Amino acid sequence: MPALTLRDILALDPVRGTEPELLAGEGALDRPVRWVHSSEVYEGANFLDGGELLLTNGFGLTDADEGTRRQYVRELAARGAAGLAVEVGRSLVRMPEEVVDEARRLGLPLIALHRVVPFVRITEAANRAIVARGLSGRGSAVRPWGDDHTAALLADLADGQPLNQPEVEARAALAGFHPGAGARLIGVSVHGARDLGVIDRAARALGGASVLRAVFPGDALALVAWAGTGAGAEAGARGMAVRDGARARTTAPRTVHAGARPGSTRDPVRAVQDAFRAAASAEPGLTVAVGHAVAVGSGWLRWSDTLRAARTTLELALTVPPAEPPTAQGPTVTSSRALALERELTRGGVDANRDRLARLVQHTLGPLLAWEAAHPSDLVRTLEVHLRHGCSPTRTAALLHIGRQSLYQRLERIETLLGLEIDDPDLLGELLAAACAHRVVRGRGEASVRGLRTVA
Repeated sequence: MPALTLRDILALDPVRGTEPELLAGEGALDRPVRWVHSSEVYEGANFLDGGELLLTNGFGLTDADEGTRRQYVRELAARGAAGLAVEVGRSLVRMPEEVVDEARRLGLPLIALHRVVPFVRITEAANRAIVARGLSGRGSAVRPWGDDHTAALLADLADGQPLNQPEVEARAALAGFHPGAGARLIGVSVHGARDLGVIDRAARALGGASVLRAVFPGDALALVAWAGTGAGAEAGARGMAVRDGARARTTAPRTVHAGARPGSTRDPVRAVQDAFRAAASAEPGLTVAVGHAVAVGSGWLRWSDTLRAARTTLELALTVPPAEPPTAQGPTVTSSRALALERELTRGGVDANRDRLARLVQHTLGPLLAWEAAHPSDLVRTLEVHLRHGCSPTRTAALLHIGRQSLYQRLERIETLLGLEIDDPDLLGELLAAACAHRVVRGRGEASVRGLRTVA
């Protein structure tokens, strides 16, 4: 389908409501319009990339001299603007003759808007039409999800495609995604889901959070808009537990966290994790990865970041053995911050880092690996769990399902083999990084994640 043209935009209801008059550029009405911007004229054409229709109230033209006005039109034409639409009758009583003359000389479409219509109505209508026309014109060989605008937007964000904020917002609105101004956005990637049911249940558990979601071959992606507080999320989780019955109660989401105050705002990442634990309680085979929280107004690059973090985290959760044994039956729900060390160690891909990580493991943990090769033991994992939990013997023993005395024996063996004290603050980072790298290097391999769409 051909791109939207200036002629098409002039036919839109909000534009027709301005009683537009074409003063120049009659021969360029079929020029494609890439985007519609509104701006004060004194901002000039610096932010244009070409193909945009610029709307202005003309305030900056009122006190400008003839040379400045002509230069402004020349700059727009030089940047490849699709046209200039100027509101006349308020700030600008009439269109200056030199502006009309310069536009005619350069063949730049110049439109006088004789009635006031809020520019936001014009830009929303025009840009939605541009997005809809552009998406429907993409072939299925390029976009395998065809006319699914939601899937197309999520894929573009997760794959790091070059976009711009107005385009992302228009495409999100076209897909029915309207996050509130103060919302936090959290990317989510789910492996093993055949439909969107688990995502929709999680959104209800969050109190009806707005969510952009789609299923892809191998995984599902979602962008969740979180605007709740502790009380609201707790009520949503309780409602989910009641609806799902006894099975939901056996894996009830955590609603109280250390240091939390009644009525205080909850951690959005924790809230989303808890909602998915409740929503997927009947689907123990699912693996859910949650990205970090970003402000809705922080820009599309941050939207992309949280989705990409969720996708990378999901890949690691499926290919790298966990640091700790599972504590209960149910879905695996993790987050990008829980696997932050794994993500940093594998930045650029597991295969690209495998040799470097193997050298780190051998240099730091070589004596432990040699011992484990000759004796049945679990020293490396014991070391990592102990370090991850603040070197707490009580917590470490409970997580490893062993007695305190057995743990002390293991820790003594580790220190003897390595010739160091493992609670030395100067060593904690190196030891933990090496233990984590050991799990990455001996990951479960590609077979377990066949069909997963990975991102770079």
